[in-house]
Amino acid sequence: MDISGKRILITGGAGNFGQFLCNHFLTLDVGKVILIDLDFHLVDDQIKNSSKVDLHICDLRKSNEVSSVVSTIFAEGPVDVLINNAGYIHSEPLINLLNRDNPVHSIEQWNKTITLNLTTCFTVSGYVASHMAKKRSGGVIINVSSIAAKGNMGQTAYSAAKAGIEAMTKVWSKELGMFKIRVACIAPGFIDTPSTHGSLSEVVVDRWKKSVSIGRLGKLEEIGTAIQFIIQNDYVNGTVISIDGGLTI
Repeated sequence: MDISGKRILITGGAGNFGQFLCNHFLTLDVGKVILIDLDFHLVDDQIKNSSKVDLHICDLRKSNEVSSVVSTIFAEGPVDVLINNAGYIHSEPLINLLNRDNPVHSIEQWNKTITLNLTTCFTVSGYVASHMAKKRSGGVIINVSSIAAKGNMGQTAYSAAKAGIEAMTKVWSKELGMFKIRVACIAPGFIDTPSTHGSLSEVVVDRWKKSVSIGRLGKLEEIGTAIQFIIQNDYVNGTVISIDGGLTI
């Protein structure tokens, strides 16, 4: 797919990675970057003021809101690329015997983590793919997984959600191919972002950094170019691309 002039929809658009992707695509002469999030007060003014950026407030946990905002977006023009970037990182072991009052993984955190990672991806993709198929415009859906999908100790819910995303990617690539919709997935390792440092202690971050064979965390630019590759290569479909510096967990 030639990326110039295309309309790209990014969920979780107000986060660090969402804003990075927005700026990345704006340098590539896209037609429009459409960002969806709950709140845009932290978004850079350059993005807010760009004529090539549309901002849509939506709670992705609510199916009716997703349906409405996706219909509004498609009424303004086709969506050529959907990037399911919205997510939530949570770390908690299955059992913690040091916590005598609540030794078992919180069911509330399980539900929250599954909803904000897996269910939102499912909901948005369903509505977007439906509009793509009805308009016979084709398109690309790119899901964001994680190295945690392989089973990261201490992240039961997060690992389960990301593994589910990878499974859905495989299924959708088979189901949606007849509509000329490609579906692929990226699985980043540990990336040098505020969310990484916010969800993990610096001791843990340093340990992971030393475990990577090339001795560093990944860069946002390296994730952006991988997504760009998927969009531009029309024979990438149904695959999960690991971007982890060779780290094995």
